Amino acid sequence: MPLDNILVLAAAAATEAEGGNVASEIFNTFKIYPVTFFCQLLNFLIVCAVLKKFAYGPVREMLDARKKRIADGEAKLAEIEKQIAESEQRTQEAVQEANERAKRLIEEAKESAVILSEKKTQEASAEAKGIIAKAEEAARGEKDKMHADLKREFGRLVANTTAQVTGKVLNDDDQQRINEEAMAEVES
Repeated sequence: MPLDNILVLAAAAATEAEGGNVASEIFNTFKIYPVTFFCQLLNFLIVCAVLKKFAYGPVREMLDARKKRIADGEAKLAEIEKQIAESEQRTQEAVQEANERAKRLIEEAKESAVILSEKKTQEASAEAKGIIAKAEEAARGEKDKMHADLKREFGRLVANTTAQVTGKVLNDDDQQRINEEAMAEVES
């Protein structure tokens, strides 16, 4: 190839020395026709313009849009991760607060149960002492009757106290069992 270029330049120099047109000599050597060259150049420019408008332009726009969507997606992902972290922290705080409140309520319930139990025990004890004092003052003939009444009353008090302390409504079977146990204790 370099030899061909040297030959073309030498031919151009010889043509110029002879007084001819160098450009027309080059066109003749390479078989370039000005009208055909101009049409091919125009076709090339038209193809470039069409490709730029209909191929490169839309592809570039699509790539830019995709790049923007990816950047937006990453920003949204970072925001979502931040919100998840904040939500987890708020949830953890709420669970901790609920646990503390539950512990406090349990302690208060225990204290209330102890106080109520003591109060009911004292009330039951005082009432039992009063009934016993009345029974001792009664005549010997009514002792058996009073003793039976005392058993029933004591069983009822135990059942009521048990129901109030446990917070459970006692059915007939539970009351009967408690009455029997109370009577057994009173008799012994």
